[in-house]
Amino acid sequence: MTQQPHRGTGGADSGPASGFRASRLQRAAILTSIVLAMLIGAMDTTILNTTMPRIADTLGGHQWYAWTFASYMIFSTVLAPIAGRLADLFGRKRVFAVGLLIFLGGSLLCGLADSMIGLVIYRAIQGIGAGLVLPFPPIIAGDLFPIEKRGQIQAVFNAMWGISALVAPFLGGLFLETAGWRWIFWVNVPICLISFLFLTSYREIYQPKPSRVDYVGSGLFAAGIILVLLVTVEVPNRAVLGAIGLGILAVFILYERRQASPIIPMTLLRNREIRWITLNAFLSYTALFGVGSFVPMFLQYEGYSVFASGAVLLGMTAGWMICSVPAGKWILKYGYPRLLVTGSVLLVAGGLLLTLLREGTGALFTAGVMFVLGLAFGLLSTVGTICSQMLAGPHEKGVSTSLQLLSRNVGTAIGVTVMGALFYEASEPYEGFARLFGYGAAVSVVTLLFSLPLLRKPAPGEAARAEAER
Repeated sequence: MTQQPHRGTGGADSGPASGFRASRLQRAAILTSIVLAMLIGAMDTTILNTTMPRIADTLGGHQWYAWTFASYMIFSTVLAPIAGRLADLFGRKRVFAVGLLIFLGGSLLCGLADSMIGLVIYRAIQGIGAGLVLPFPPIIAGDLFPIEKRGQIQAVFNAMWGISALVAPFLGGLFLETAGWRWIFWVNVPICLISFLFLTSYREIYQPKPSRVDYVGSGLFAAGIILVLLVTVEVPNRAVLGAIGLGILAVFILYERRQASPIIPMTLLRNREIRWITLNAFLSYTALFGVGSFVPMFLQYEGYSVFASGAVLLGMTAGWMICSVPAGKWILKYGYPRLLVTGSVLLVAGGLLLTLLREGTGALFTAGVMFVLGLAFGLLSTVGTICSQMLAGPHEKGVSTSLQLLSRNVGTAIGVTVMGALFYEASEPYEGFARLFGYGAAVSVVTLLFSLPLLRKPAPGEAARAEAER
């Protein structure tokens, strides 16, 4: 029997009519807005990977180098679930627009920075804006489009990351050699403005649930996550800080259970399906999503150019899109448990293939491995996002979607940190690559094992099919 997503605690996703009423032209406008938002998020990450060494040389203060990335990552990760909850309380458009303006302001300030400390602070402001922006493309897409169309939209979002991986290194080099490094940040300004202008023409009819903001819960959550994420940065007493962070998060959970309007409703985590989907997202991204930071490095050791080594990542983008586009229809046909397990199997296959990368392997085989990983993440990410919305109530859809983003971001941060430690502690580069690829393969097996419980209990109900028919 076909397994279907069902009504979670609080009711099922009510389809496109739940958030917006729009003409075809308005849908195109808002889609343009959210796609541009994804583009600036992707570009801002990938362009700095290749240009920050030159920026640090110009500004001085190399001891702050890692913090230019960490400050952005920490604040964008912390704000994601809070932004989702704020959207459920106050509406998507309002919070998204504020995030765009904050990101724009942070980008302006980054381009004006005259020291590395200043750049770290301004990157934190960018991160706040990103935390308020990046959860919304899938949330708004969930309001705008029926289930069978959402996979196609997710594929467009994913394409932005692929485009940025290919174009950003070229643009970064071009800015460094011509206009100057400050334009690496200022290029975000016109894109933000265009996104904002397209957004203003759209009339949201989402009816927020009257409630107050849980400021204490937000503070506890932010403090806990920040301390946990500091484990991924070179700071004194990282283990102690991480332990304190976990303790604060435990207090946060106990506190939230007693709140009438919690920042993260515990009903979501009591939902068996949402709980397992969130765990799957965390483990899969901990396992192998961070490998994209090391595969180009591996190929550069093989003698390939920066551009060629980055282009190999397009294999991952291609695989991702192949599975993303039909994902919505596959959910209706096969049920999400089977798809998530299939994605986990593909993840294991990709992890095992990674362990075959050796000196002299070549770019073609490496691109094939990344293609398999793209197939895996295309299923896991797209199905996870869609179902996190379908299994939550209308006023919990934003925070449910944001929890997926949070789990992926934290998983990626932890995975990249572990991989980096394994690589840099090795006696020679290829030994380091073998270690980190082996780690990814091992954790991918754990991901598969933890996805199997989803098959034990068929997801009852016909909510997904009913939504499609509406």
